Amino acid sequence: MPPSAPLSPPAGDSRASRRLVGALLLLAALAAYANSFGGPFIFDDKPAILDNPTIRQLWPLSTVLSPPPIGSSVTGRPLVNLSLALNYAAGGQAVWGYHAVNLLLHGLAGLALFGIVRRTLALPVVPDRLRAAALPLGGVTALLWLVHPLQTESVTSLIQRTESLMGACYLLTLYAFIRGAQSPRPAGWWTLAFTACLLGMAAKEVMVTAPLMVLLYDRAFLAGSLRGAWRERGRIHLGLAATWLLLAGLVLTAGGTRGEAAGFGLGVTPWTYALTQCRAITLYLKLAVWPHPLVLDYGTDVVRAASTVWLPALLLLLLLGATGWAWSRRPLAGFLGVAFFVLLAPSSSFVPLVSQTMAEHRMYLPLAAVAALWVTTAYAQIGRGALVAALVLAVGCLGLTLRRNHDYRSELAIWTDTVAQAPGNARARINLAECLLRLGRPGDALVQAQEAVRLRPTYPEAQTNLGIALAQLQRPAEALPSCLEALRLQPDGARVHSNLGAVLVQLGRGPEAVAHFEESLRLAPDSPDAVRVRNNLGLALLKAGRLSAAITQFEAVLRLEPARAETHYSLAVALGLSERLPEAAAQLQAVLRLQPDHAEARSALESVQAALRK
Repeated sequence: MPPSAPLSPPAGDSRASRRLVGALLLLAALAAYANSFGGPFIFDDKPAILDNPTIRQLWPLSTVLSPPPIGSSVTGRPLVNLSLALNYAAGGQAVWGYHAVNLLLHGLAGLALFGIVRRTLALPVVPDRLRAAALPLGGVTALLWLVHPLQTESVTSLIQRTESLMGACYLLTLYAFIRGAQSPRPAGWWTLAFTACLLGMAAKEVMVTAPLMVLLYDRAFLAGSLRGAWRERGRIHLGLAATWLLLAGLVLTAGGTRGEAAGFGLGVTPWTYALTQCRAITLYLKLAVWPHPLVLDYGTDVVRAASTVWLPALLLLLLLGATGWAWSRRPLAGFLGVAFFVLLAPSSSFVPLVSQTMAEHRMYLPLAAVAALWVTTAYAQIGRGALVAALVLAVGCLGLTLRRNHDYRSELAIWTDTVAQAPGNARARINLAECLLRLGRPGDALVQAQEAVRLRPTYPEAQTNLGIALAQLQRPAEALPSCLEALRLQPDGARVHSNLGAVLVQLGRGPEAVAHFEESLRLAPDSPDAVRVRNNLGLALLKAGRLSAAITQFEAVLRLEPARAETHYSLAVALGLSERLPEAAAQLQAVLRLQPDHAEARSALESVQAALRK
């Protein structure tokens, strides 16, 4: 019997039973994420989805497949951008549609994982005890992986579709390879493996390890050696490796630094980053076993002294040593250990990812190796009791996932939780301050902004939020220094200019404010904040007596948002001062249709109508 051929399926491993397990896995995933569909756009979702002009239309396709460097999440990842464009075409910015696609991708990845584990455990190199239980072991491994709370960031945080989309392509590549190696007519499976691998390269850079992992799988379970794998399926491995050309092109197109988010020469040395990853990887392992507390954003801090991470580094060295030993003696455990480290290598080795030095979504695929190792080891030791324990554990994980998804119910909730879990993270406090400002709670926002400035005074967003909070508290003189410091730190920041303009208006320095509002619109004419900035510009022009320019701005605002009663009123004032009374009356009537109790508009309309009757 050739090494790649599985033995006959054990009793109970029928097509019907496999379909039943697959359906139960999908139902479990749906149950775990049933409360996630209303979670709003947060964090990196905003630049990648809300502020991304390339997803607003599906044609020309070249535009969709060329996402601009607006944020690290879509830069150099055209397949992700295409999926977002399809979402936008189907439902605009309706958030539930993006969640539905994320969950669908997660479910498909779980099915592929089930197939991989089941077929692997049915191979001759696997111990008889595990081979006889290939179906249930594959099912519970995929179940634990699907409902584990550590996966919530990859599924519920919308732009982490980069992880789930890549993960689905990665697992499908390996599954198709396994099927091809066992099929008498493998051409279709080889084509599927190549296609999935190529698509994965356009989703996220971690896919770079897929051709290597397929080769190592071939060596561990099918061919018995690297020489044998190359002799039997060398052309297939070469074809998969050829997909690296696409990834190389995408990385070069992004300048090699993914929009200043990853790469060398960005302020973090490879050594410092490697030290940080000693802490990160041991944390990931801890969260795989005990998933609390989970943190949306760990910030950008790095470890600078090896003495502070000697214990995590020692643990990792021991795990690497054990993996090396198992690789030569225990193919299953060795492969899973190698998979864990190889899957983490692109993000958690020595190549700095300066935008986030630690992130839970990086465990999306490595968690599969952890789950498979735990399930198979437990079953080898205690038999069927391990299946019961795994099912009980899965129920607990499902409950914890539902609870974690509840934290994503609003921006305020998730950032409040993040600040509570990581109080030293300035970026979390910046985001919490922005939420509080939008909710009209400047006093609470001031506390967060002051702490963010204390932690990271060189963050322009921290200085900007401090200035806004003080301005909303009617303390513009105190706000001005923070706004000016933000401008010094980020002279090309649209939000920096618009907020400085608002403070200058409060200080009675209208002409200066006009210049900053105009610069903000020049820098970001299509941002979601542009309507508010344009309205503020109109008000500043109105105060400066530049009536025609003010009217132009108010009319532009109303073309975009015709239900803004206060803008109708401001336009009516500008028209009245310009002696365009019939038009002013029409605007005042529009105000009263929108807000019948608007006393100033009613009084002004009576005055205008009286003037028109004369």
